[in-house]
Amino acid sequence: MQDTIERQANQESRLERGKRVLSEIDGEAGEKVIDSLADIAPDFAKYLLEFPFGDIYSRPGLDIRAREIATIAALTALGNATPQLKVHIAAGLNVGISREEIVETIMQMAVYAGFPAALNGLFAAKEVFRDHV
Repeated sequence: MQDTIERQANQESRLERGKRVLSEIDGEAGEKVIDSLADIAPDFAKYLLEFPFGDIYSRPGLDIRAREIATIAALTALGNATPQLKVHIAAGLNVGISREEIVETIMQMAVYAGFPAALNGLFAAKEVFRDHV
């Protein structure tokens, strides 16, 4: 299976691979972010597809769950990226991370990023959990 994925990744352009990976992770939420950039920064939307998703997320070494846990932790620690954190919390749920794992990841950030960042992250998670079916 991994060989098939790697062969497919080698045959795709960065943009095609990015679109596929974003769709697998975020579904409609990711597409909405890309679409929202069309009228102001279409090149930035392309870069967003190519670099984070076409290059980084599709690398071997970490599975998608581990990458989303790391992303949730990083966005929580930043403390100023709530919209992106919400998208990635939903993505985490989409790729099989449990609500408990998400909460624990965010709580862990209190040690390194402080209580305000963790509180903001927990409130973002609460909203996503409420809206996530």
